[in-house]
Amino acid sequence: MTTVITPPGRLNLPAWRELWESREVLYRFGMRDIILRYRQTVIGVAWVVLQPLAAAGIFSIVFGQVANLSSGDVPYFVFSFAGMLVWNLFNGIVTRAAPSLVANQSLVAKVFFPRMLVPLSSVLAVMLDFLVASSLLVVLLIVYGVPVGWPLLSLPVWVAVAVLLGSGIGLAASAVTVTYRDVNYALPWVMQILLYATPVAYSLENVPDDLLWLFNLNPLTWLLECFRWATLGTPMPPAWQLCSVIAAAGLVFLGGTLVFQKMERGFADVI
Repeated sequence: MTTVITPPGRLNLPAWRELWESREVLYRFGMRDIILRYRQTVIGVAWVVLQPLAAAGIFSIVFGQVANLSSGDVPYFVFSFAGMLVWNLFNGIVTRAAPSLVANQSLVAKVFFPRMLVPLSSVLAVMLDFLVASSLLVVLLIVYGVPVGWPLLSLPVWVAVAVLLGSGIGLAASAVTVTYRDVNYALPWVMQILLYATPVAYSLENVPDDLLWLFNLNPLTWLLECFRWATLGTPMPPAWQLCSVIAAAGLVFLGGTLVFQKMERGFADVI
């Protein structure tokens, strides 16, 4: 078989066929991350449930009881748990993908394979966490008697949106981290600020009218509104949010891919 090497096009998109043919690498990296994460832990995967539970409990006390914020017709604990669930999905992909190339620098520098598979493999471990924690959300919906309707059918769409948003940012962050290790210090701080700047632990109804426009500039706000509509039966978001969050996810993933492709050639020299 003859391989023809051609210069990159104007957009410099990755070779999707090559990525597909190397999918076994993605699977191996993902399985390794899962095994390493839970090896030598006493309660193992239970940490996936305890973390959002603890966060939802604290948010319920601080925002629901101390600040006395409203969560509509949904119990505040379930409301905040659902928010943490989708936030952990997005945050987990970003924070695990960003340092992945540096953590595997020996492979990146010496072995040929599509480098993009390294940060993308973080999706597998995070999705496993999400599925485990989602089972608890189902239990909470039953215990609290929260009705679930037809919007639940749209849930896979919003999960895919969260994955695309996280993967796009994670791809760009992982590529930049190879050259500038400052990203490892700045990213946790940025994500912490973004957590409170996004209506994860509080309802958008509690945001003052003069600040609402600022929150509506955040695609994560749209995502949370859509996710809660699908899982908790909250009011349906405006049509522009439903469409915009899907378009934004695609653009963010495309942008992250282009940044990664542009910087990939220099990985072996600077990593």
